[in-house]
Amino acid sequence: MSIRFKIIILVLPLLATAAILVGIASYFSAASGINRVTSDFLGFKVFELQKYADSQWQLLIDNNKTDQEAWIQANKGSVEVYARGLIRKPSELIVALGRDGKPGSQTRAVNLGPDEGLQLVAQIKGNQSSIMTVRLEGQDRVGRGFYFAPFDWYYFVSDLSAAFYGDINQIAVRTLIISVLTLALASILLFIFSQRLTQPLRKIVDSMKEIISSADLSKQVEVEYNDETGVLAHTFNIMTNELDKAWKQIKNYALQAVLAQKKEARIRNIFQRYVPQEVINQVETNPEEMLVGRDVDVSTLFSDIRGFTTISEKMHPHDLVQSLNQYFSFMVDLIVNRKGIVDKYIGDAIMAFFGAPVAHDDDALQSVLAGIEMTQQVEVFNRQQIAKGKPPFYIGVGINYGKVTVGNIGTEKKMDYTVIGDNVNLASRLEGLTKEYHQTLLITESLKERVETFVPTRFIDTVAVKGKSLGVRIYTAKDKIDDKEKAAWAWHNEAMELYVGRNFLKARDLFKKVQANLPDDFASTSMLEICQGYIDTPPPEGWNGVRIMDHK
Repeated sequence: MSIRFKIIILVLPLLATAAILVGIASYFSAASGINRVTSDFLGFKVFELQKYADSQWQLLIDNNKTDQEAWIQANKGSVEVYARGLIRKPSELIVALGRDGKPGSQTRAVNLGPDEGLQLVAQIKGNQSSIMTVRLEGQDRVGRGFYFAPFDWYYFVSDLSAAFYGDINQIAVRTLIISVLTLALASILLFIFSQRLTQPLRKIVDSMKEIISSADLSKQVEVEYNDETGVLAHTFNIMTNELDKAWKQIKNYALQAVLAQKKEARIRNIFQRYVPQEVINQVETNPEEMLVGRDVDVSTLFSDIRGFTTISEKMHPHDLVQSLNQYFSFMVDLIVNRKGIVDKYIGDAIMAFFGAPVAHDDDALQSVLAGIEMTQQVEVFNRQQIAKGKPPFYIGVGINYGKVTVGNIGTEKKMDYTVIGDNVNLASRLEGLTKEYHQTLLITESLKERVETFVPTRFIDTVAVKGKSLGVRIYTAKDKIDDKEKAAWAWHNEAMELYVGRNFLKARDLFKKVQANLPDDFASTSMLEICQGYIDTPPPEGWNGVRIMDHK
């Protein structure tokens, strides 16, 4: 038996084994990675849907709407719209089933077979934490489910089994083809190289040095003789082939690492929709510091849509959600452009603050300008609403400046970067007073003192809000006023000081001058009536001009 034939008999099984093992290893490695990514992405959708449903239900709880069917239906519709937004391909399906197995919500029309719904509900009850395979509409689907108690629904996020495992099946076929081709090609090369295995050992060594010096693993050692030197050369060629494959795999891993970094950047951009960029930067720089609350001076802003309940009763839930999202988009852009942080949405209300986590010299002014722009921008929004045949929104904005506690508040599972304290509560109360005083914007004296050199302000009243005994002066502000309004505001501010000093006669005369310039002005009209009342019946001793607002 010739050496060539012996080498073929010896090496060919090794090549076949190596090809099979490499193919199997490559298949399981790639299949495991794809399966993990696919499963994680499915789990991410389940998590996002459940989190969104919880947040929407929390809005009903915060607004005491959990017993109103119209709101619950609107809430279900909102979750369904969000679920549709999670769908990325036609094979995906998100369905919510009642205890009877009938669909209550779905991203597309479904036609379940007999008992398929009940069987799916039973499977979700028994397994809400991992991937499951079920039979729906006569097809195998892979997915995960969870129970949402407020709706008493079982949600199931799924994809067709063929689509879910499609990439893995393709890898299996391609791996098999490559293994067969590799084995066939290796067999052909083995026949060719076996004829030249008698090359001198030095030539082999020289060839090895050339490969090492050039770092080109694709080069082959020339095999000239059918003896041990040929075996050595051929073995070295096998090694370089495997090293070349390994190098290519390393480069592929490097590519995957770059793609992972880009994915991380995309996730970071998505995360910024929920947490401000400055907060993220602070967490990266000083993660321990972000867990500790601190007292800082900030401007706190609250805005609310007046009569929202009445508006919501007149609109279809889908139109209502669409209008609210467009309204929030207008308002949030204004706040962010003024270096503000949107803290949270409280139903139809917006809470924001200026001055944390990074303080700026003009935070107070920026908060007032943001409030003014919000009252102006809502008019642009209303013109679009009216053009669509939808009701307009009317808002009130209250802003206060003062010391608050700012930091991450919550638990390890859920934390919010927010502000708390009496000055936050005062801003909220102030927003509630905008309707009382027929003003779209009200600010406190502490804020007025910091912005009055930049924007005109008008003294509206001195009030003691619910839970407080001391009075607070409240003002309104505009970015610009004409000469007639400027004179009227100056008279009004002077009249308010006379009013507080119990000089009701002079105050009344000045309020009349304000009315002459501004005939439909509510502030001067109401104060004129109050002054006339005190002229007829003076207030008791100790009266200091503070109006008690027990209900606000």
